[in-house]
Amino acid sequence: MNDCVRGLGPALGWAAKLAKANMDARVSRYDVTPVQTHVLLYLQRHGGQALQHELADFLRVKPSTAGGVLDRMEEKGLVRRSVSGADARRRLITLTDKGAEQQALFQQSFLDAEEAMVRGFSPEERETLCALLDRVIENLKEVSET
Repeated sequence: MNDCVRGLGPALGWAAKLAKANMDARVSRYDVTPVQTHVLLYLQRHGGQALQHELADFLRVKPSTAGGVLDRMEEKGLVRRSVSGADARRRLITLTDKGAEQQALFQQSFLDAEEAMVRGFSPEERETLCALLDRVIENLKEVSET
């Protein structure tokens, strides 16, 4: 019996779990944790810099948790922290050259994992799947906001 017959929720949950495990396994060889990959991707998409509180918001974690993640990333030489402007409480996180190199390496792993997910799908099926998942996400956002 396929998972969708049991219900959409379990099927989506199982697909998400398998996708996450596949991606985590692919990036683990680059000595970065899954959350660190998200930080590197975020920084890359935002010109190589972001405020620490923006990263915490993006990761949906407490500022202290984000600080711990960034401590370990700084130790690895992936990011650098500095004071943002005149306000010493605001910390600017900057992607280092090493962090950018790591990000480029595992970016291809993400693309490979995504390709594995839709292997055998036609371009139209891929587009339909993305459109349907976007609608599911929007529906769930609306429900959670009420």
